[in-house]
Amino acid sequence: MDPQNESVVGEFILLGFSGPWELQIFFFVTFSLIYGATLMGNILIMITVTFSHTLRSPMYFLLGNLSFFDMCLSTVTTPKMITDLLTEHKTISLWGCMAQMFFMHLFGGAEMTLLIVMAFDRYVAICKPLRYRTIMSHRLLSGFVMLSWIIGFIHTMSQMVLTINLPFCGHNVIDSIFCDLPLVIKLACIETYTLELFVIADSGLLSFICFILLLVSYTVILITVQQRSSTGLSKALSTLSAHIIVVTLFFGPCIFIYAWPFNSFSGNKILAVFYTVITPSLNPLIYTLRNQKMQEAMTKLWSQHVSSTET
Repeated sequence: MDPQNESVVGEFILLGFSGPWELQIFFFVTFSLIYGATLMGNILIMITVTFSHTLRSPMYFLLGNLSFFDMCLSTVTTPKMITDLLTEHKTISLWGCMAQMFFMHLFGGAEMTLLIVMAFDRYVAICKPLRYRTIMSHRLLSGFVMLSWIIGFIHTMSQMVLTINLPFCGHNVIDSIFCDLPLVIKLACIETYTLELFVIADSGLLSFICFILLLVSYTVILITVQQRSSTGLSKALSTLSAHIIVVTLFFGPCIFIYAWPFNSFSGNKILAVFYTVITPSLNPLIYTLRNQKMQEAMTKLWSQHVSSTET
């Protein structure tokens, strides 16, 4: 018999966070505030980068796109998780589960690529400042952003085409707050060892290699700056520290979840929350609180808005 005809699962049950209703309410309020701050912070960055005349450098163009990916990545899972905190039966349809996994890896893969582009941007800005504007042209930046979307699409499709036709024959309980590949694959009623290895190679190993390459690139930048001028090292370190924090926050949970996707890490709800809820909300704080130019641009835009409304 065709395994596809044996599939009887029409929805999955998400266990989410268990506990008394007081704890559920606490989580609901906390995650709602964090998600609201994520939307407001990232939208504010995108508006500032788009309309401010003082933020026309390639770095801010890439930062605006990073904020968009962060907002989308959080939106894929967080609203469903928040509403589930107020419901007794936390379910998601089969196709809703597949859509959640598709978009999460789409935006995750695109953001991973964009972080590499941002590291290249910092290398050119610090090590080749006189040629920065020439190298990081608008055409190249647009190509990089398009490449991020393409790689994100290839990344998610390569896994989803192998997952979407898996037969699910009764086991439909996911001990997490959202659908994710390692947990869903384990519910299939056929042997999935090959697919498990593919997920490790596609998501886990790729995340780990990109993380190491990014750390190496930042180290090369700092060594190059130190050899040229010891006084420039502190400035370069200040500029790169925000990028290093963002890279660590993004890739750290990915490596733990996907490099060892079929053990206890894959179902770790703390890592899942950190990856999809906390990290997207921290990026605006890291870039706005540490960036005086961004703060000045936001203040100027707000002043212009207030002036226009008063007149």
